[in-house]
Amino acid sequence: MSDNEIIESAIALVDDGVNVTFPVKGWSMLPFIIGGRESVILMKPDSVAVGDVVLAWVEGCRYVVHRIIRIDGDRVTLMGDGNLVGVEHCLQRDVKARIDYVVDAQGRKHYIYNRWRTLASHLWWRLRPIRRYLLFIYRKVKGIKRI
Repeated sequence: MSDNEIIESAIALVDDGVNVTFPVKGWSMLPFIIGGRESVILMKPDSVAVGDVVLAWVEGCRYVVHRIIRIDGDRVTLMGDGNLVGVEHCLQRDVKARIDYVVDAQGRKHYIYNRWRTLASHLWWRLRPIRRYLLFIYRKVKGIKRI
């Protein structure tokens, strides 16, 4: 099975109301989600808002787990927390799942919209001009290697 087929199978379960624990790859959501070490729990989205982390089909070509940074009518703009530049776009119907929990390497669930994580994500957004340096330090300290 291809990656897209696996993701689409998970989305079908989510559409049926089943929460799906799904591993993530890559650095695009650092420091809040560590690809290769953590998983996310995909849930059926009743609605989405700016600040939500979602699984979306972007620009008609790929799936991403990124944070919503803007909603203009039906158009959604996303950006990974670990990305330095660049955004993705999709329509609201292309948001396939909302992520409310991250599962760490020990199997513990962490709610990603608690007070401190929400404040941290707002601060992180404001630190975009220096993210490159902060992410470099973070990856060195945590021993995170490219996947």
